[in-house]
Amino acid sequence: MAENVTKEMTLGEVITKFPQTAEIMLKYGLHCVGCHVATSETIEQGAMAHGMDEAKLEEMLKEMNEVAGQDE
Repeated sequence: MAENVTKEMTLGEVITKFPQTAEIMLKYGLHCVGCHVATSETIEQGAMAHGMDEAKLEEMLKEMNEVAGQDE
């Protein structure tokens, strides 16, 4: 069973497992993919710190999972 990207995963974990999702995070204004806090900050924490609402976060996660699943 393929692993999904979740808002509880750290940014660093997602970039390591699914590097193709970085472009989507950048598109949504989450430019911390290379930041030092990426290793400890979750996607949800990063999104909220950048003013992203829950609906936009869910939209971004959906896109990230669509792209992450393409490499299977």
